[in-house]
Amino acid sequence: MTVHFIGAGPGAADLITVRGLRVLARSQVCLYAGSLVPPELLADCPPDARLVDTAQLTLDQITEEFVRAHERGHDVARLHSGDPSVFSAVAEQMRRLDAAGIPYDVVPGVPAFAAAAAALKRELTVPTVGQTVILTRIAQQATPMPEGEDLATLGRGGALIVLHLAARHIDRVVAELTPNYGADCPAAVVAMASRPDELVLRGTLGDIAERVEEAGVVRTAVIIVGRTLGAEQFRDSHLYSAERVHRHAAECAAQPPSA
Repeated sequence: MTVHFIGAGPGAADLITVRGLRVLARSQVCLYAGSLVPPELLADCPPDARLVDTAQLTLDQITEEFVRAHERGHDVARLHSGDPSVFSAVAEQMRRLDAAGIPYDVVPGVPAFAAAAAALKRELTVPTVGQTVILTRIAQQATPMPEGEDLATLGRGGALIVLHLAARHIDRVVAELTPNYGADCPAAVVAMASRPDELVLRGTLGDIAERVEEAGVVRTAVIIVGRTLGAEQFRDSHLYSAERVHRHAAECAAQPPSA
């Protein structure tokens, strides 16, 4: 058997990958976070699959489910919202599986920040404006940030910053970013990205906190701050330039025909 960590996407049921859906459809056990994973996905599980909502389970209890499935030879679909590579708590589960000698793999998914960018109709990297994206969060009582990863430090370079799990503390985010970015820096908050109740708030560091508080957004939201959000005047990329296309054509013409 294998435990398959599957990125279920940011919220819309049809944003799971084809691979993820196929693995889900053949797994005899499905563990999912009931508060984040769209319930429509569970309809794609086998009719007799064991369905376990992990929202109220401890890590030990989740590990017990893995071990039980392993003993019975059942594959497990472990659904995580977004993509398992960021802010998903899969590392601690993988560590338990390694200790137990249980095999696993990972099926990537659509991350929340990508769904938020889609909702904003924005590319997060724009030529000559910004080519760096920082994915981060802020320190909270339960989970502190490593030294040097506070917003004041990360913001010194002016890169676009994407914050997860921070909407409840928007005032603090604004206070820590404004010295480096300026109150006029474009900012946006996308709540429930890709879902029917998706909410998009646009503004600047000077007014985004007020907009968030008025809308009552406190969770399941992504905060994006950076100049690329408002970029209008920028150079076209080299990718589709006439210079590159002509050079590529010349290089192809110079190559000897294949045997």
